[in-house]
Amino acid sequence: MHTVRTLVVVAAVRGWSLHQLDVKNAFLHGDLKEEVYMTPPPGLRVPPGSVCRLRRALYGLKQAPRAWFERFSTVVEAAGFTPSIHDPAVFIHSSSRGQTILLLYVDDMIITGDDSAHITFVKQKLCETFLMTDLGPLRYFLGIEITSHPDGYRLSQQRYTHDLLARSGLTDTRIVATPMELHLQLRASDGILLSNPSRYRHLVGSLVYLAVTHPNISHAIHILSQFVAAPTSVHYVHLIRVLRYLRGTVSRGLFYSRQSTLQLQAYSDATWASSPDDRVSVTGYCIFLGSSLVVWKTKKQPTVAKSSAEAEVRALASTIQEVLWLRSILQDFGVPITSPIPIHCDSTGALQIAANPVKHELTKHIGVDAHFTRCHVRAQTVSLHYLPTEVQVADFFTKAQTCDQHLFMLSKLKTYDLP
Repeated sequence: MHTVRTLVVVAAVRGWSLHQLDVKNAFLHGDLKEEVYMTPPPGLRVPPGSVCRLRRALYGLKQAPRAWFERFSTVVEAAGFTPSIHDPAVFIHSSSRGQTILLLYVDDMIITGDDSAHITFVKQKLCETFLMTDLGPLRYFLGIEITSHPDGYRLSQQRYTHDLLARSGLTDTRIVATPMELHLQLRASDGILLSNPSRYRHLVGSLVYLAVTHPNISHAIHILSQFVAAPTSVHYVHLIRVLRYLRGTVSRGLFYSRQSTLQLQAYSDATWASSPDDRVSVTGYCIFLGSSLVVWKTKKQPTVAKSSAEAEVRALASTIQEVLWLRSILQDFGVPITSPIPIHCDSTGALQIAANPVKHELTKHIGVDAHFTRCHVRAQTVSLHYLPTEVQVADFFTKAQTCDQHLFMLSKLKTYDLP
């Protein structure tokens, strides 16, 4: 989804229209227009007048997705596209007339660019080879609703949210202002084990996908998803709170402005020993392309940090990794990034560790993350900046907020209630 959001921002700024194509029965040989006959495998003799019984369809074979992707790649490469080395599902065509970008997800694809003649040619080429449907301007892709406006694109999941709330079985009409209580510390041992955890697992899994356009629930779902193996009554109560929050924010989504610049900037934050069960820290970061939010993440760190500065250094390293990938994919889209990418952090200790090449006894065990960060600072790939905690946007992804802080962060993330 990172690539989808990045592509939408680039298309909005450059004034490109987004089109959606759909290939029918992509995994079956029957998707080809030429007639295909089934022949028995080598070594198997079939008596005349007999037929073979199909015991497993091609959909069930492990190699089916790979075979389909290889077949599709062959067709689009013959049409002049080159696959991106940073995202194999992105195909790019550049010529003197302009650029065309094709993004594939299984058998759904988005195509955009400023070379309208080549876009028409590609559609014709695909129609000649596959049973394909041209769905026109992009409106609905993988459960995400994309609305085009004169001032940009809006992404939301209103239909998905309505369906989720209908499946949840909520009988009241209550709503809450924030998805999680302030200073909440959930443990695996809280409450009584649910007799049937299927509903909890189903709802949490659905909410994970809803977070694609709802960064406001990322932290809450990060916490609740840790208990899907053995959810309790307490965990379920807090899950219901998230659903009540969504009931009041059904129309909320992301806005990608046509006036946005194409310059990256990132915000990095970490808690220290915030998990009450294993004392592991949490990394949170978000990355903007101009004023548009394209990437965000909340994730527990793999090891226990011995200090808050150590946790922040590890968060910085994770943020830089994502920034480097975005920088590369933007170059594939024809958006070169030449200046250092600013990364904002609210830990002076982490910034000093990243800037000081001297090896300290207290930080030698985090040398890999520290050296990785220093390397890219020296190479001027990124630049590190201090930002007070009060305006640190990434703080939104590491801890619960008050009502006022929650609304302030939503405005910073360009998350609005869509008309």
